Amino acid sequence: MRRLTFLFKPQWLALYVVAIAFAYLCFTVLAPWQLGKNTRTSRENDQIARSLSQAPVPVSSLLPQQDSSAAGAQWRQVTATGRYQTDAQVLARLRVVDGHPAYEVLLPFHVDGGPTVLVDRGYVKPVKGESVPEFAAAPSGPVTITARLRDSEGVVAGKDPFRQDGLQQVYSINVPQISAVTGVPLAGSYLQLVGDQPGGLGTIGLPHLDAGPFLSYGIQWIAFGIIAPIGVGYFVFAEVRQRRLERTQIESRATDPAPLTTEEKLADRYGRRS
Repeated sequence: MRRLTFLFKPQWLALYVVAIAFAYLCFTVLAPWQLGKNTRTSRENDQIARSLSQAPVPVSSLLPQQDSSAAGAQWRQVTATGRYQTDAQVLARLRVVDGHPAYEVLLPFHVDGGPTVLVDRGYVKPVKGESVPEFAAAPSGPVTITARLRDSEGVVAGKDPFRQDGLQQVYSINVPQISAVTGVPLAGSYLQLVGDQPGGLGTIGLPHLDAGPFLSYGIQWIAFGIIAPIGVGYFVFAEVRQRRLERTQIESRATDPAPLTTEEKLADRYGRRS
């Protein structure tokens, strides 16, 4: 046991702590993070694929009340008849469409006999850097629209809504935040217009049905978490083996007769001749 005391030296203890912390991080943070992304992406891909074969339904069947949200129905096509509230327009900034910067134009829409929903009319591209371009106003009369249900986005930390050039701007399409900014009670989900709709602007296409690399990344982090303690075990084994080899060599030299010096060799040689 005394021969293993080196394993309790500070440098070895530090190695154990690092390996255990890394493995813990892999199993509890990094792998679940990537696997969670894979689950969300796969679920969204399934929702998009189903929506392509389903006929649109009235939005009130999925959002029956003002404070309701369409959990699990994202990307489902819906129809709605009502009016845009043109005096409560909001721009979502720092958006990317087809790899290019864009603004998305948002308006509340009062559904006849139903809730008021936020509608994403589509995108416009900035001019001269970040300047908002001129774009067509939404119709003021009653219209019927077809759109896709979208879940409310999270709020961007440290990025508060602001007003510039007479336009209210936000950094994410977060329905509660936009409801607070406009003073208009809104349902929990929002609508993203499909092509050729009243009040529509640049059409935002569907995401590519690609699961991405998240599953393989998650598996890799699990593998790294397993390899870390195995690697420490290998280092311990290699050190013990090296120390054992050195000890054997020392013991071997102690039991072998000491080699003769040059003088002893000469004396032995000439002494035998005489």
